[in-house]
Amino acid sequence: MTSSSPAHSPTHSPAPEPWLRRDTTSGILLLVAAALALIWANSPWQAGYHGLGSFTVGPAALHLELSLSHWAADGLLAIFFFVVGVELAHELRAGSLRHPRTAAVPMLAAVGGMLVPALVFLLLVTVLGDGSAAHGWAVPTATDIAFALGVLAVFGRGLPRALRLFLLTLAVVDDLLAILVIALVYTSDLALLPLLGAVAAVAAFGVVVRQTWARWWVLAPLGVVAWALMHASGVHATVAAVALGLCVPAHALRGETESRTHRYEHLLRPWSTALVLPVFAFFAAGVTIGGEGGAGASVLGQPVVIAVVAGLVLGKVVGVLGTTWLVTRLTPLRLPDAIGLRDLLPVGLLCGIGFTVSLLIAELSFADGLHTAGAKIAVLLGSVISAVLAGALLRWDAHRARSRDMNEDGVDDVDTEVL
Repeated sequence: MTSSSPAHSPTHSPAPEPWLRRDTTSGILLLVAAALALIWANSPWQAGYHGLGSFTVGPAALHLELSLSHWAADGLLAIFFFVVGVELAHELRAGSLRHPRTAAVPMLAAVGGMLVPALVFLLLVTVLGDGSAAHGWAVPTATDIAFALGVLAVFGRGLPRALRLFLLTLAVVDDLLAILVIALVYTSDLALLPLLGAVAAVAAFGVVVRQTWARWWVLAPLGVVAWALMHASGVHATVAAVALGLCVPAHALRGETESRTHRYEHLLRPWSTALVLPVFAFFAAGVTIGGEGGAGASVLGQPVVIAVVAGLVLGKVVGVLGTTWLVTRLTPLRLPDAIGLRDLLPVGLLCGIGFTVSLLIAELSFADGLHTAGAKIAVLLGSVISAVLAGALLRWDAHRARSRDMNEDGVDDVDTEVL
């Protein structure tokens, strides 16, 4: 038996990450789906697009005879929110959020990044004379995790890897707060018995998912029952999906080599990326702007459009940067190694990419189609502006010299690995 010397030993590079799991993939597919919807909705064949979205299917006896657009928002999107719940479960028990001191700054930045855009929105709709739009205050508060991480992956090369974890933590907390807003603010006609049934189904799921014998054909029916009962209760059904995801254990069970949060996220992420988010974007983003059947200038001139765009582009930056500055100046808390306040300017803009959750909240916020159309156009416009500005600032930041103590904690940075 011969042994090879180290000099001649083959080097093994890590296997490339599957395309559907890359940060850039979701952003690309979302853009393509949204662009296709906008083109079709503003073409001579726009009636076909709106007819497809309003086509109803489902069992009427169970009060689930819904349009395809509603199935996309209430049904398919539940898979995305289940994945979000699984991510939250992992981060809270085994990831970055399990250490409060490490997670405190991005968590507080997420709170500021929601409060300031909401205040900007309310201020502008009041000053511009459209107080009836105030119910949409939550539209500019959400961050699209997939889109934001995609832009960072493309334009953030050379920046500290810790910046991705900071953005991920901030965006996950942001999404959790947005889900709470959906549950508490955008729920009407609450039916108590179905809600209790949904809670019982989630509890049963939580017990079963911790058993070594748990299989998908046991868990999936429990999840569907929880979803259906939550929908019947009047609470948005995606809340049940998040609750189910939070039940998944974040540590390996007896005899298992990996946690179920990791396994389920690995199995469902490609479906969420390739099917759920693009289909939702296709049905949610298709707003007819001009021409027959469109609202035209009456939409673009709405105060709600200005308020949402300002909330996403300006409110997010001021909220994230301002909160972080106050926290790091007035408390002992500091940013992670290798991250400075200047890095948070593009991060604040990345948080202004609302898209998926913002489009959902826009649909839930307004009863009239005119405000809904204006809010959706503003979400798309604000998200694009934020993404473009964030990309430019990320490249600028990556080419600037960095100090030894970017987080100004008095100790030279150690964790300086780059993206």
